[in-house]
Amino acid sequence: MLSYLLLALLVLTTVAYYAGLSRARAFATASGHAAQHSLSGYHGAFVAAWASLPSFLLVILWLLFQGSVVDQLLISSLPVERIKDLDSGQLNLLVSEIKSIAKGNVFGEPDAVVLAAAERYNSWNAIASWAMLASALGLAVVALVVARSYVAPRFRARNEVERIASVLMILCSLIAILTTVGIVGSLLYETLRFFSMVSPLEFFFGLNWEPQIAMRADQVTAGGAFGAIPVYVGTLLIALIAMLVATPIGLYSAIYLTEYASEGMRAVVKPLLEILAGIPTVVYGFFAVLTVAPAMRDLGAALGFSIAPNSALAAGGVMGIMLIPFISSLSDDALNAVPQSLRDGSLGLGATKGETIRNVLLPAALPGIMGGILLAVSRAIGETMIVVMAAGIIAALTLNPFEPVTTVTVQIVTLLIGDSEFDNPKTLAAFALGLVLFLATLALNVLALSIVRRYREQYD
Repeated sequence: MLSYLLLALLVLTTVAYYAGLSRARAFATASGHAAQHSLSGYHGAFVAAWASLPSFLLVILWLLFQGSVVDQLLISSLPVERIKDLDSGQLNLLVSEIKSIAKGNVFGEPDAVVLAAAERYNSWNAIASWAMLASALGLAVVALVVARSYVAPRFRARNEVERIASVLMILCSLIAILTTVGIVGSLLYETLRFFSMVSPLEFFFGLNWEPQIAMRADQVTAGGAFGAIPVYVGTLLIALIAMLVATPIGLYSAIYLTEYASEGMRAVVKPLLEILAGIPTVVYGFFAVLTVAPAMRDLGAALGFSIAPNSALAAGGVMGIMLIPFISSLSDDALNAVPQSLRDGSLGLGATKGETIRNVLLPAALPGIMGGILLAVSRAIGETMIVVMAAGIIAALTLNPFEPVTTVTVQIVTLLIGDSEFDNPKTLAAFALGLVLFLATLALNVLALSIVRRYREQYD
């Protein structure tokens, strides 16, 4: 239903554009183009905007509130004796069962009350969908007729279209800002709930990470330990190994492509390097666990020392390969942006090509290079799939790259696997880890901006 509605609104928008365009051209033919304030295309865009935007907004609001309204109607239609003894969790479970049966997923033999409720749920959703279709199309037609009536030779259609575009850009900016505020607010709220159950000192300075607590009254587990230092150390260790691989390869690749490679070689090598950025991380994970980790284990055995099947070295090395395009591409752009006059001046003073690169180009391109490196660091800190597959999920406090470690993102995924109730420290710990990860990446971005601003003023 929704796809047909959107298609119908798209057709009406097109009809509205040509309706406004034809009316404006008729006025222009009758009174001359000089008498028109705006071009005919602006009149068509004005009518199309008013015919589409209010209807799209109505559809969005309808979809936002339809589910909750139908759910409330569904709950109120259930017999009182069936729901009077249910708590909120049991009531939500009953509603989920009704929705599942309404979709045709019937398991066992549901009772007559649930079957009847599923039928009512389907009928109410159908009524709501048809009502949305009629309301949106009706509003679009009315808006088309009213907006078309405004088309006149001296009507300021261009000003109105620009005002609509400005409002849309402001709304998009507000959506982005409110989304960010919502993410930060939810992280802060759930993190404060976690710290009301677990001491912040234990979380930030504890050396044991074992968040295995009893989820039910009949379950026997350990008391749980939430010292996140092993998780932080594992994250930094893998990120360090990745950057030790990615930084020299990416930077030297950029220098070669900018200063030494021919145009034909550059046209071949640069796209091949950038292909690495398009490979899914799960493919890198398969490569790490099936190829790199066994090769490292065999190499270690040949040299007389042990390397674990899952190790920080395997995960960090493969992650470094994945990060090469980030550093190479941004460094290449930064080096190409250095004025040719700086190169010519250095060479004219007798410097060699290597001295020119080391003493002139790299300092001048430092903002872009550092921006690429810090972007790669943020990407390394936030990577999940490669670490899950190649480094493991054991939170071990070690700096040995041959041992398995874990990272912040892996632990967030591990804590939130399955159906989770956010009322215990085990699941809430994921939000505390997420807040730490957010602050770390924010600090890296601020550092990158400060470096770019400082050195850009020096070399502009």
